[in-house]
Amino acid sequence: MKSLFEELGGTYHQEGDYFLPDLSLPETAPVGVWGQRRRHYLKTQRRPLYNALLLGGKLNDHLIAVDTQAEAMFFQLVKQLAEQEGITEQLKAENQMKWVRQMNSVRNRAEKIIRSNLIYV
Repeated sequence: MKSLFEELGGTYHQEGDYFLPDLSLPETAPVGVWGQRRRHYLKTQRRPLYNALLLGGKLNDHLIAVDTQAEAMFFQLVKQLAEQEGITEQLKAENQMKWVRQMNSVRNRAEKIIRSNLIYV
């Protein structure tokens, strides 16, 4: 005949008169800046979806997927926009301040596109 603890599975430790399960969170990959922005949006604006993902144990996977997708999209957009506007290494060598201004503009537009099409939807 099995004891109650063998039937429940897992490991337990005793504290006083009580046996408590040994609980630990699974190891997950760190969530980047895009995933953190998505988490904040879900938590403040889409609470039911946030709770469903959290309680279903799928929140971190969702955030990591969004972060990975957004990061790839960001680099691709920056590259495409810089090519369209003629921002080159030659410009960087000739006029660094102009190159920095134009690249900052490109990065800001790429971030805005990602926020509106991926993070805040």
